[in-house]
Amino acid sequence: MADVESFTLDHTAVLAPYIRLIGTESGPRGDVISNFDVRLVQPNEGEIPTAGIHTIEHLLASLLRDRIDGVIDISPFGCRTGFHLIMWGEPALTDVVAAVTDSLRAIAEDVEWTDVPGVDAFSCGNYRDHSLHTAREWSKLVLAQGISRDAFARVGV
Repeated sequence: MADVESFTLDHTAVLAPYIRLIGTESGPRGDVISNFDVRLVQPNEGEIPTAGIHTIEHLLASLLRDRIDGVIDISPFGCRTGFHLIMWGEPALTDVVAAVTDSLRAIAEDVEWTDVPGVDAFSCGNYRDHSLHTAREWSKLVLAQGISRDAFARVGV
């Protein structure tokens, strides 16, 4: 089987919350995509409940696109400790951290249920499994800790 970077990362050594560049890949025509590890919860010490991470995912999909260009996708990790953020190009890590931080602030302080996209049977494959309350509480917790620009040291918080 192919080596997968996230399975070689020492999850016992990282200090969440943080955002790190996992890597970049170039396509056959030179297009570059960047893959970021947006880790909100310390691995093996906690996880965001499914309904909360589902709502955070839907909100970040929209809020991030309002704050930074080049978002392709934001998808939750199966362990529910964070997300993969896939972007066109090679955006500066500080810009990604700022966009995620401001998006989480909006979730914590501004977003109402009517703002959450994709919460019906037409637009979501599991629309009953959402919780804005949980999304707000976890966003507040992450913001209170600050998002580091380094996975192994608390930088910029």
